[in-house]
Amino acid sequence: MNQPLKVALVSHSDRLGGASVVTYRLMNALRKAGVDARMVVFVKTGDDPYVVEACSRNLRAKLFLSECGSIFAQNGFSKRNLFKISIANSGLQLIDHPWVKEADVVALNWVNQGMLSLKGVYLLAQSGKPVVWTMHDMWNLTGVCHHAHECEGYKDKCGHCQYVWRGLFGNDLSRRVWHKKRELYESTPIHFVAVSNWLAQLCEQSSLLKNQSVTVIPNAFPIDFYPVSPALKVDEFGIDYNKRLIIMGAARLDDPIKGLDYAIESLNILADTRPDIAENSFAVFFGDLKNQSAFDGLRFPYKHLGRVNDPKMLRQLYATGNVVISTSLYETLPGTIIEGQAAGCVPVSFGRGGQADIIDHLENGYIAEYKSAQSIADGISWALECGIDRKLLHESVRSRFASDVVAQRYIELFNRLLSERKQSSK
Repeated sequence: MNQPLKVALVSHSDRLGGASVVTYRLMNALRKAGVDARMVVFVKTGDDPYVVEACSRNLRAKLFLSECGSIFAQNGFSKRNLFKISIANSGLQLIDHPWVKEADVVALNWVNQGMLSLKGVYLLAQSGKPVVWTMHDMWNLTGVCHHAHECEGYKDKCGHCQYVWRGLFGNDLSRRVWHKKRELYESTPIHFVAVSNWLAQLCEQSSLLKNQSVTVIPNAFPIDFYPVSPALKVDEFGIDYNKRLIIMGAARLDDPIKGLDYAIESLNILADTRPDIAENSFAVFFGDLKNQSAFDGLRFPYKHLGRVNDPKMLRQLYATGNVVISTSLYETLPGTIIEGQAAGCVPVSFGRGGQADIIDHLENGYIAEYKSAQSIADGISWALECGIDRKLLHESVRSRFASDVVAQRYIELFNRLLSERKQSSK
């Protein structure tokens, strides 16, 4: 009897942060498909027996402070950009971890902030096992930053970095780490996975990854758990369900990258120019706010729910909605758009990121002109009136992002890499 494929998924956490959540989903999807998949993490928050915390709390604190302290010191003792960059100067040596040693394939995910150093990655890649590294942001293709925004330094060799002290000078921290990454990538066999075609295109432009092997596989989503019609109305939200709902959510709504100001401006445009929409529609926002006055200028009927911790309640909210919007300036693969569409909401979004993998413009959603509130307003108007069947919206994301579909694509990649490794060793 053939032994099941064994995969060790290495992640900073099992539940903390979007990358950890989708990695945990992938582990469960792989297990359901017959793979012996397990997670090795820096911080464990749940009680899943197939997730192990790889070090003690004291060692975790030491490694975390080693990286953050180094960034803090080299950035002129400023906390301003402390968590916008990572340098992978310290981390665990997972090469001897039992689950890693037993694995046929090691699948790296988001492993920053003390989880793995570049040296630790090198040792894993030299172990003789295929190493697959899933990229959840831009960090692998830049010197130090997780999102480059308008900077194109990653096309050359970084330097002059907007996030580091003395970034006016070419040989700054970002360039020094760029050189270390180049040395790692050129000396070790790593197969990279981009979670969207947009991210893969950036890899092709990157001086670090343009000659590396990159496969596009999206994040896994529990699409089948999203109903397209509500089983119940969530009364405690205090929403008028007789109106058409326009939904927007984020972990932190007023994080500048989420573009909340564009959403507010677009709704104000509708309030001023389309009173019929304003009278018959209602905007619903969920997520934390740092600035509690963020919605003070919004003239469109709305309610801010704060953080919604119950996934079942959130799925019911989507199922009552008509439109889901995202005005994020950059999104590797926007989960709220996929989740809303899975529940039958028509998505409206800017297109700077993985949105084009989700939305076929004017077919199952609307991709607005970048940084144009008027275009978002036009998209909302179209979405409210397009009459797309909710089940078709659900199926359009199920065929691409459902957990079983994504797991199968990873299994095919793992088996191909193992076969190639066997062939090369003959």
